[in-house]
Amino acid sequence: MPSNNPTSVSAVVGNRLRFRRGRGASGIAKALVMPAVLAAFATYLVYGIVTMKVPPAAAFPGPQFFPGLIATGLYVFAVVLGIGAVRALADSPLTDAADSDERSVGVDWRSFAWVVGSFLVFAFLLGILGWIIAAALLFAGIARGFGHARWLFALLVGVTISSLTYIAFDMGLGLSLPSGILGWSF
Repeated sequence: MPSNNPTSVSAVVGNRLRFRRGRGASGIAKALVMPAVLAAFATYLVYGIVTMKVPPAAAFPGPQFFPGLIATGLYVFAVVLGIGAVRALADSPLTDAADSDERSVGVDWRSFAWVVGSFLVFAFLLGILGWIIAAALLFAGIARGFGHARWLFALLVGVTISSLTYIAFDMGLGLSLPSGILGWSF
């Protein structure tokens, strides 16, 4: 059964895709949105690293090391995506050639809302619901955003994966994830 979701594989298999980009200020602004979001998030991480209270007895690598690696990676990705976007805009023709076997694909705002909304719900409810429930809801919401229609199955898979992750972090690494309303740990 073909999917109505343009981001799913069934919507694009066998079709050549043509993405239209506008030129000028609006085209450049659209192309640089993702690099700007990555750079903003990296800057937020750097702010958190700088303002973090680190105990003097903290040994290498310390609590600032891995967030610093992630922030550095985000800055690198932002620069690479920004350069790629500017180059693509510079290389794109002023007019799009109409080809019968190509089609334009736009953003599916409903799917986008499911994915972004799932992340927001996860971020706000993690402390209340705990890792297992919040991560399961995140998994099910993102699966729904990508076109999966069987939400109960996605929720069960999410509970399984989040439970295994909880056990791995708690027992394997000795790190505790928020237990939330369940109020227990292994």
